Amino acid sequence: MRQAFISHTLEFITSNNKNLTEEEIEKLHYGLESLYIILTKFTVLFILTSLLGILKDFLLILVFFNLLRYPAFGFHAGNSFLCFFLSTLLFVGLPYLFLQIEITNPILYILLGISVICFVLFAPADTEKRPLTNRKKRKIRKIVATTLVIIYAILIISLQHTIWAKYLLIAVVLETIALLPSTYWIFGQSYRNYKKLV
Repeated sequence: MRQAFISHTLEFITSNNKNLTEEEIEKLHYGLESLYIILTKFTVLFILTSLLGILKDFLLILVFFNLLRYPAFGFHAGNSFLCFFLSTLLFVGLPYLFLQIEITNPILYILLGISVICFVLFAPADTEKRPLTNRKKRKIRKIVATTLVIIYAILIISLQHTIWAKYLLIAVVLETIALLPSTYWIFGQSYRNYKKLV
């Protein structure tokens, strides 16, 4: 299915643009493959969250998560199957669980405390494909990511026992998991990749 989509789309593009170089076609192939994976993954996640009755929750958590993810970066799965499995587990399973339970204040404060410390210590967490070699940019990302997680923590405490606090908390927990060196280690990926290039 994936190869058919990529082949037909590439054929359509190249037949309408004869001036494409081999390198451009290769980039197009990679882009179409990424697009296919994203579309199929999110289609399945939308269906799953709709069946569980948490589609709106899923979409809002995704927004809050991506706001943290942008400056903090973090773990990326090495292949599409693992990416799909982890996305389902973390973006469907974890929110579904969190939305069913009541989180007591001590647990909430512990989770927030650990998360803020992890952001201070580990953000931004780069990947092998995207090492953050620029020291100044790393520093800016650390400041932005840490400031954001502190704002989230303040909002979570202020909005305690509301659905919005849960959305924010789930986003914080998800991004904290993505930052941990242990997450990289479990999945056999290298951490602090910028050190290899400076």
